[in-house]
Amino acid sequence: MNRYWTLAAKPTGGLPTPETFVMRDGPVPAPGPGQALSRTIYVSLDPYQWGYKTRGVDAPGAVCHARTVSQVIESRMEGFSAGDLVFNVNGWAEHALMGAGVPRPTYMVPRKLDPSIGRISQAVGVLGMLGLTAYAGMVLMADPKPGETAVVSAASGGVGQIAGQLARLRGARVVGIAGREEKCRYVVDELGFDACVSHLSPTFADDLKAACPAGIDVYFENVGGAVFDAVAPLFNPAARMTICGLIAHYGAPAGTDARAELMARHGALLAQRGVTVKDLFVGDFVADHHDAFLRDMGPWVASGAVKYREDIRQGFETIPAAFGEMMRGDNFGKMLVQVGPDPTL
Repeated sequence: MNRYWTLAAKPTGGLPTPETFVMRDGPVPAPGPGQALSRTIYVSLDPYQWGYKTRGVDAPGAVCHARTVSQVIESRMEGFSAGDLVFNVNGWAEHALMGAGVPRPTYMVPRKLDPSIGRISQAVGVLGMLGLTAYAGMVLMADPKPGETAVVSAASGGVGQIAGQLARLRGARVVGIAGREEKCRYVVDELGFDACVSHLSPTFADDLKAACPAGIDVYFENVGGAVFDAVAPLFNPAARMTICGLIAHYGAPAGTDARAELMARHGALLAQRGVTVKDLFVGDFVADHHDAFLRDMGPWVASGAVKYREDIRQGFETIPAAFGEMMRGDNFGKMLVQVGPDPTL
C-alpha cells in the first residue's frame, strides 16, 4: 500500500497542528506511457507549503505538496530508469508518479541527481531550489558590495544560512537575526557571520542597532512582523531589500496581505530613503540561472566555503509534527523528513 498525508479540512488561519492532517493509504500507482514510479526518500518541509494549504492549492483529500528526493522503481518515461535518484515532487507520499499527465510547476520538473556533487538530501536544500532561492535573492537581486552591511532574518534556517554566507563571500559585513542563543552562536561561530542578534531578546531593536552601527544596506527578509519593525529604521539611503518570506504572518487569517501591511507601516520611510524592495519568486530564476548556480554552489559546498545544516527527522508518521515544529521555528537548519532508505549512505 501507498501511505500519504492530506489535509483534514481547508485551514482558515493559525498554525498547523497534528489534527490538521490525516494519513490515508491506497494502492501504489502503476506508471502509464511516459510516466515513472518513484519511492520517496526525503520530504522537504518549507514555510511556503503552509501558504499552499491556506490558499487552497492543496485541497483536502489530495496529497500535501512538497519537493522530494526519490528513487525510480519502474519507468516508462524517456530519460529515466529504475534505480535513478531524482529530484521531484512526490509530496507527503511514500510513492508517486511523475511524467506525462502529472501536473507540476514548470520550475519543479523532475531531474536526475548526481551523488558525486553532494549528498542527495541537499537536492532539496543548498544544492536545490532552496539554495537557488538564497542565490537569486541575495546575489542576483540584492547584489551586496564589499564593505556594506547585509542583514538576514531567520539566519539559521534553510534559506537564511545560505543567503548570509553568500553575502559574506561578496565581501559584505553580515548580521544575522535568529531565535535561541544556540542558533545565534551557530550563525557566528560556524557560518562566519560577523554578528547575530536574537529576536527573542526584550532589547532586540537596540541589539540590532548596536550590531549595525553603519546602518543596513541589504536586507534579506524571511520573517516580517516585529523583526521588520526593528530593521526598517536602520535602512541606509538606496538600500536593497529582498522579500523571500514572511513567516511571522503565516498564522494570520486566510486572505491577509502581510506584505501590504508591512508596506503600510513603513512604506513612507522606505520611499524617503529610496529603499528598493523586490519580491522573490524562485521560479523566475530557474530557466536562466539554475546551471550557473550549481556551477558556483557545488564547489563552495564541497570546499566548505558555504556550510549547511540539515535538521532531518525520521519516519513517515512524523511529517505533520515536524512541519508544525518548522512553522513555529523549533527546527535548527533545513527541515527534512527521511521516509525511506538512502542508498548513498
